[in-house]
Amino acid sequence: MTFFRKRLLLPLAVLIIQFTLTAGAGDALAAQTGPDRAADCAPAASTAAAPKIKVWLAGDSTMANPNGNCPAGWGSQFGSLFTGDATVVNSAVGGRSVQTWLYESNVKSTKGPDGECVVSPKTFAKRWLDMLNPATGMRAGDYLIIQFGINDGSSSCPRHVGSARYQELLSMMAKAAKDRGAHPVLLTPVSALRCQGGTAVGSRGFLRETADAATRSGAPLIDLHRLSYTLYNSLKFCPHNGNWNTGPVGAFFCNDHTHFERAGAQRIAGVVAKALRDQRIGLASYLR
Repeated sequence: MTFFRKRLLLPLAVLIIQFTLTAGAGDALAAQTGPDRAADCAPAASTAAAPKIKVWLAGDSTMANPNGNCPAGWGSQFGSLFTGDATVVNSAVGGRSVQTWLYESNVKSTKGPDGECVVSPKTFAKRWLDMLNPATGMRAGDYLIIQFGINDGSSSCPRHVGSARYQELLSMMAKAAKDRGAHPVLLTPVSALRCQGGTAVGSRGFLRETADAATRSGAPLIDLHRLSYTLYNSLKFCPHNGNWNTGPVGAFFCNDHTHFERAGAQRIAGVVAKALRDQRIGLASYLR
């Protein structure tokens, strides 16, 4: 019995020793190479820079770059709010309705049978052609911000734009941006300062038309009209005695109730930037 037990136990002991040695070597190898293997398997950190984009602005004097100190449109202060990956191209022009911005001198001073100002020939102004240029204009990932509705309510041509025509032109611009892979954003017109006692109230038209055009084109809408007079209330601009040259109102507005000093333009640009964040519009990712 002793002999057979020895014959059986000897191979078993050899197997146990071999298993122990192999497991130990495996643990040592894992301890030595585990972290390196994990690093090899982990996805490499992305080093690709964010794509550079352009933010195209189309609007009137409340958005336009200044010729002097005043007025200064909020678009002139917008670029400083972005990182270097976004460049603002401000093509807003003072005194324009959406139609005169698009067609400039081709909008006549007479109305047609439809009650709209005659446009002849129907060729676009250079500012819009520049945006449409396939080589240097709007590209995929860019943004087009549109704000009209202040001059469009004129009863006489060439500024006059009717409700349906206004929606049609805004929708056309939004579609042109989308066709190029750019993202349109529509804004209701910024409010002038109008006080009812101690409260600043809205002062502009084309609010519903702008909202309808945004819905029609599937573009986000920023209600800058409401946001701007809400700002005026937070700054206690009302009641106002009509003196536009002194105090907080004088520092915010030019010598009127509509156009902005640079400080006012900066505040309105900040309102637009905050709305981009609050509404989670993609352009917000480029803000500082």
